[in-house]
Amino acid sequence: MQSMSKHTIRQIIETRMPRDGMIQTGIKGVQLFRATEAVPCAPAVYEPCVIAIVSGGKETILDGQRYVYDSSEYLCCPMSMPVEAGTPTASAENPLYGVYIALDQRHMSELTIEMEASGSRIPRAESTPRGIRLARWDNGFLDALLRLVQLWEDATDVAVLGNARLRELYYAVLKGEAGAFARETFSPGNAIARSIAHVSSQPEAPVSIDDMANRAGMSRAVFHRKFKQATAMSPIQFVKSMRINNAAMKIAGGMTVSEAAMEVGYVSASQFSREFKRMYGQSPRQWSDTHQLPVGEE
Repeated sequence: MQSMSKHTIRQIIETRMPRDGMIQTGIKGVQLFRATEAVPCAPAVYEPCVIAIVSGGKETILDGQRYVYDSSEYLCCPMSMPVEAGTPTASAENPLYGVYIALDQRHMSELTIEMEASGSRIPRAESTPRGIRLARWDNGFLDALLRLVQLWEDATDVAVLGNARLRELYYAVLKGEAGAFARETFSPGNAIARSIAHVSSQPEAPVSIDDMANRAGMSRAVFHRKFKQATAMSPIQFVKSMRINNAAMKIAGGMTVSEAAMEVGYVSASQFSREFKRMYGQSPRQWSDTHQLPVGEE
């Protein structure tokens, strides 16, 4: 049953995508992607999302921890995260096909509240995943994803049913193996998630850890500890990684090093270059000569 449904999703992507890349489906935040060339892991920023692979494999690295996943698990990233990502195993013989679904903060929070208010017992997370969680496909998630992707074949279906099918998929994520992790993140009381959303919405703006702690309503020490529990990074490391990765994506898209550095809030291009080299072992210019933007990180 699962293999047949995943094959159907793959067929839809194959039919619509004769070339590599990402395309919009008409449903807000839902994109299909395809890759037939290996791309090594490169700096990227994941906004809150789910990435589901129906053929081939993908790789994501967060603070040194490697997540390799294929059609047996989907990736759940409920907070903006600076990562490295790529498609190192993609080839013409082993193509990568998948679906990217952005997670809308308001809708995910509303569903979380409704689930908590339902009166039924909802399992809590046994441990706190750090920023990213892989989850095994279950029938609820697969059915919701198939129904969502199938809408694309008819524009009227997309317009009339798109939001309802997307809500169904969100619910399947919140009930699935990564559900407790996602519900905890989208809970209205999660101050760390709110501070990350604020920083990621304006990566070029000056920010201090005291400001972030005050916004979260915590002391600096408590905020630092809880932030690292949630993301595996210190707040300073997180902010720096977000800026450098955002700049790297702009450079990969054709922007000059100086322009990209200024766009993400660096006053000095030389300081940006030093910090980039410290993080990735190459100067931004050396790095841009050997990297391209990986599929799924646009």
